[in-house]
Amino acid sequence: MNDPAGNPYGDLYIYYLEGCVRAGDAFFGDQFIGNWEEGGHAFLFFSAPSEAVVDRLIDNEPQLTVLDRFHMSYDDWHGEPVTPFSVGRITVVPPWYDVSSCCRPESRTGSLPKSGQVLLDPGVVFGTGSHPTTRDCLEALDMVSRLKVPETVLDIGTGTGVLALAAVRLGSKKVLAVDLNRLAARTTRRNVVLNGMDKQVLVVQGDAENFMDFTRDLVISNIHYDVMKRLIRNPGFLSGEFFILSGLLRSQAEKIERSLGSLPVAIIKKWDTGGIWHTYLGRIQ
Repeated sequence: MNDPAGNPYGDLYIYYLEGCVRAGDAFFGDQFIGNWEEGGHAFLFFSAPSEAVVDRLIDNEPQLTVLDRFHMSYDDWHGEPVTPFSVGRITVVPPWYDVSSCCRPESRTGSLPKSGQVLLDPGVVFGTGSHPTTRDCLEALDMVSRLKVPETVLDIGTGTGVLALAAVRLGSKKVLAVDLNRLAARTTRRNVVLNGMDKQVLVVQGDAENFMDFTRDLVISNIHYDVMKRLIRNPGFLSGEFFILSGLLRSQAEKIERSLGSLPVAIIKKWDTGGIWHTYLGRIQ
């Protein structure tokens, strides 16, 4: 594996704020990476110290309060180095690696060279593919694509878009990728362009429940339990043929499985990673 010397992200300078930021990206200058907003708080990411910019922001927007400041490496933010990996017929590669030197995934049907490769720049959004639930979802996606390639896919809580992109690589024609977080949606759009999938993947920022009626063959939901329990109660959940549900801790998975037991669905396979994270692949009957 080659040295990721081309990684465009070095040290991160992060400012943790209480309140919602009104300023647009242009306000923050060239060293601004992005703004992750959630639950009335914001994380502002810069590639260099930006105290003066943040101070000016606070002067302009007195509703904001700086709660903390952090300085860390890009790998520390993600919890580990961002490197290529393979699951089933999919290989996920950061674009700063020499993709020609990365290993190709093998399957029972042989190798899937370029068609199985996904370029993924996660930026500062969680979703590098290293989390067990993401890998289990990729395995489930590979499995369902062997049974019957889902032509249309709804990816709820798309994050960096890795599952949406993998679906296209495995043969899906149309994918709707949805995330409530603005920075996640922007990151996914960037990855869609990076992979040349503008015609196959539509990225939308919005509430997942508003898109459950989207006509599709497969719905993927690797998302918080509080959102998922509402999604499976939505009548639109039963409008497709397959589902992949993940992001569930053991007690949460037990509740979801009980709820699925009252629906006309069949569970094809369950993943239990380390007794902690749970994933379901199922078919709607």
